[in-house]
Amino acid sequence: MNPPAFPTDATATLTLPGPAGVLETIVEAAEAPERDAVAIVCHPLPTDGGTMHNKVVTMAARALRESGIATVRFNFRGTGASEGSFDQGRGEADDLRAVAAWVREQRPGARLWLAGFSFGSYVTLKCANELHPGMVISIAPPAAGRNWDFSTLTPPQCPWLVIQGEEDEIVDPQAVYAWIDSLKLDPPPELVKMPETSHFFHRRLMDLRGAIKNGIRPHLPPETEGAASA
Repeated sequence: MNPPAFPTDATATLTLPGPAGVLETIVEAAEAPERDAVAIVCHPLPTDGGTMHNKVVTMAARALRESGIATVRFNFRGTGASEGSFDQGRGEADDLRAVAAWVREQRPGARLWLAGFSFGSYVTLKCANELHPGMVISIAPPAAGRNWDFSTLTPPQCPWLVIQGEEDEIVDPQAVYAWIDSLKLDPPPELVKMPETSHFFHRRLMDLRGAIKNGIRPHLPPETEGAASA
């Protein structure tokens, strides 16, 4: 199939060609003033019911759009209308690569940003240095357990925001902090610890929105030419 053009509508549902079949995708336009970037937001573990409609994923995408960045959400293989079957993060990384290639083909001048929640953050980190994003946002990265080997991940060479709930019942917050410390990065990623916050940010979604908007503000790319002249 021929890949579709990048939509100009406020919201568009697309079918993109992926390595295991079609990928169900939603593209949403940025709010004014638009910035010269597109963010791909990846969802949590499909085998636990994670999809691109997850409330943390949609809130992260909302925060990005409100900051002027268009967003792309998609279902990993075997999820929703996306073809294929779950592949323990390997094939899902290939799915992300395919979506990123489409974004860059359709929006060659725009900076690519990557964001992910839980398993989605693992997938984005697997691909980060290969895709050379302008910004990475990791929400509750599963740094311990679940068979996701974070020791093999190379930290992104770009601004990096990590947001972790301090009462996360699925991802051990202390394991996340220890993993970040073990990287010995200079500068380290910006780490936002959210007190009284569970894995799915129950009653804390608006706080998550604010944390994302505040964290990315220093790294926002320039406004697009049309937005600047409006």
